[in-house]
Amino acid sequence: MKLSIKQKVLMEHLNYVIRGISSKNLIPILNCIKFELTSEGLYLLSTDNELAIKSFIPASEIDNIEVQGELLISGRYIYDIVRKLNNEIINIEEIIDSQVLITTESSSFKLNCNEVNEFPSIDLEFTGTPVLMDQRVFKTTINQTIFATSTQESRPILTGINFKINENIMEVTATDSYRLSKKRIILDNYVEDNVDIIIPSRNLNEIIKLMSDDEEKIELHIFSNKVIFKIGNLIVMTRLINGNYPDTNKLIPENFELKIKINLDNFYNAIDRASLLTNAEEKNIIKLETKKDIMIISSNIPEIGNVEEKIKIEKNVDSDIKISFSSKYMMDAIKTFDSEEVELSFNGEIKPIIINYVDNDNLTQLILPIRTY
Repeated sequence: MKLSIKQKVLMEHLNYVIRGISSKNLIPILNCIKFELTSEGLYLLSTDNELAIKSFIPASEIDNIEVQGELLISGRYIYDIVRKLNNEIINIEEIIDSQVLITTESSSFKLNCNEVNEFPSIDLEFTGTPVLMDQRVFKTTINQTIFATSTQESRPILTGINFKINENIMEVTATDSYRLSKKRIILDNYVEDNVDIIIPSRNLNEIIKLMSDDEEKIELHIFSNKVIFKIGNLIVMTRLINGNYPDTNKLIPENFELKIKINLDNFYNAIDRASLLTNAEEKNIIKLETKKDIMIISSNIPEIGNVEEKIKIEKNVDSDIKISFSSKYMMDAIKTFDSEEVELSFNGEIKPIIINYVDNDNLTQLILPIRTY
């Protein structure tokens, strides 16, 4: 294999595929990036067996393709070398004794290569009918839900995000059993077969970093054990988590005893200030109490002091509520909304708190209260 390519072009694509290499990987071959040079261009591929990322640089963006071929190069070393080279032409050439020579006008590196046939064979073939979505919509959806996934490996199902598709409605859910986030999206196309899958949150976190904030379409090719994303010239495969996700629809009531409309910024800032006098050991407990059209947010650390914040609210009934919750969980939940106001719904001090937009329920956040009263 022998080619010449601009540093900037190669670096852009190395930034993509380096995300497919896990820092925790103990299998040496999975710390490599596969280079495959054809007449069409250069393919770069990385995987940790759970996530795979394949990037394509078309021949039109390569200065010279002299000899086609394949190489398997240590991902971290090639990444750091190219990153620190000046923005100039880089020559990459396979030489004897399983080595690759990387040169510029002023620099020269030799790296040992691994055997290409030892690299895992990864099937990245597409289905016939993918799910289509805007990159911006998908990225926003993951950011609005991923924080609610569990970090406890003892319950692997809850470390992923559940995707359900029925015709053209996608429902995305995450929960750690103490809080829940659910987003409903109308898709651009109808899906013939119902979908119910769990994608690891770690993989989704890497995938959305590869997406832009525009409305360019992505394709989701869904299989029984994996999902393949097509994002422009990028192909990303993620394994699925096996198992049945809990039926979370039963956790969200249809009717409520009390609904409160409140300014989002005022609510967030009041909780943020009150959280200064909470501690993690006691779950960052905040107390919420309503008195007519006033909400009182309070917290205290007996040996330090206490804080009290008052906010003007609108209620649908005359009844009041006293309830306690984690300030961290509430702040995580309400900052996913991009509106001026939100609606808080209650069914007593021991039932879940539900947060929605005022005018629709496309995004639902649920937080379990903490008993203090």
